[in-house]
Amino acid sequence: MASSQMVAATAVLLALYAGLILFFVIRGALRTSSISDYALGSIQFSPVVVGLSLAASITSAATFIINPGFIALYGVSGILAFAVVLPLGLFFSLIVLTKSFRKYGQSVNALTMAQWIGARYGSKGFALFFAFLSLLLLTFIVLICVGMTKVISGALNVPEMYVLIGLVVFVFGYMMFGGANSMVYTNTIQAVLMLVVAFILLGSGYEHFKGGVHSFLDKLAAIDPALVQPTNPGSPLFRDWFEIAFCNLVVGIAIVCQPHILTKSLLLKKESDVNRYLVTGIVVEAIFFAVVIAGLYARLRFPDLMVNGQKINMDSIISAYVVSEFPVYAGIVVVMGLLSAGLSTLEGLIQSLSTTITNDIIAPLAQLNKQEASTARLLVQLNKVVIGMLAVAAIILTRQQLLHPNLSVGIFAQNGVYAFFSAAFMPVLLGVFAKDVPRSAPLAAAITAVVVHFGVYYGGITHYMQGTVRNPAIAATFAILASAAVGLALGLALRKKQPAAKASAV
Repeated sequence: MASSQMVAATAVLLALYAGLILFFVIRGALRTSSISDYALGSIQFSPVVVGLSLAASITSAATFIINPGFIALYGVSGILAFAVVLPLGLFFSLIVLTKSFRKYGQSVNALTMAQWIGARYGSKGFALFFAFLSLLLLTFIVLICVGMTKVISGALNVPEMYVLIGLVVFVFGYMMFGGANSMVYTNTIQAVLMLVVAFILLGSGYEHFKGGVHSFLDKLAAIDPALVQPTNPGSPLFRDWFEIAFCNLVVGIAIVCQPHILTKSLLLKKESDVNRYLVTGIVVEAIFFAVVIAGLYARLRFPDLMVNGQKINMDSIISAYVVSEFPVYAGIVVVMGLLSAGLSTLEGLIQSLSTTITNDIIAPLAQLNKQEASTARLLVQLNKVVIGMLAVAAIILTRQQLLHPNLSVGIFAQNGVYAFFSAAFMPVLLGVFAKDVPRSAPLAAAITAVVVHFGVYYGGITHYMQGTVRNPAIAATFAILASAAVGLALGLALRKKQPAAKASAV
């Protein structure tokens, strides 16, 4: 339970924070007159500002709130997976894909990932397929809502359902208006606050290192020897090096293929800004990924994972740590930083998902002419309705995960998000690096990825997937490898037939 001083201070700071966000939303809304302005903005942003926005968008409640809970339960093996291997894959992929994706995205004026794929392969059907596939990202929205609800509820001593409804109404409400013009500014503020909180959380366990690193590890080993081992056979996610290293490297490389990450580079107006944007985003993001170490501090604070005689839900470990560990003045700063971690990605997901539904599902199915001024205004209004529908879905699914999680909402979110970017990986890769690739190759690769991912996960294929808690990274790894094999094989086979067909025609 938070103290009365903590409750009062948090309430005041939340009100001030909400007011600041609304200021930038109103400012951004005044410059938003079309769905294009909503998606990409009409303002020229500094590459440093967009880089901070990128780091804030990649980092979410998962990194700051949910993933440290995995570390508290399973130890060093989780740090190797989530803070070392996965980021290495992500940074490599971000550097390789960003410039080429941005170059082609600008040439076709793409607003969304689905539109980019449709334009690249000249197929409205392919774009529509990916637009519907993007609905899987709703699972990530649910994860963020769970994390933020836990933090606010713990800091204010308010029931979770009241917090959830208020949070969703506020965030989804202001996202109906501002879009990219306001989001880059709010993301920048959030990224700066998250940096401050990252250092506070990383430094909060300094007392455990007074005897050196070995002393710190010895304390953890006294609780559970498996906490200090590089692999944890008793965990459902970090059992061996295949799960920790190989699967997380593959996932890290493919994870960039999400609309709120890769399309961020389209906010840059000049090619010369890309390097500064990438350097800023990667350096800040590396610090954010390190925050999961705080999970080890939380385990030392709650060695038996109990508070007041009650077992701590895994998703509540960090919020319980913050409330119990920090004095009021530091605690409210950390709470604001944790909320910023959630808001930064939540805003990006709402913006990209609503734009995809409006621009790539409703508009083509209703056969709307996007070039007409009246249609542009109509799409902006439709986008607001879509955001309202997403808010209702988010409340229903988040409530279910608050009441009945399968270990953690992280598993639920990973299953949906990993399926999406497993399907997107080969179409993006072939679209960026292969010329004249037959459309059937990336389409077959994407379908293969979806079938394999859910087949492995729900079919319990391989010994890794036999428990009640299954690792979505395993399913995603097999999906990406199968997708790559199908996409490359089909692409090569069909390209060999094309020259022969042209020669016979001549």
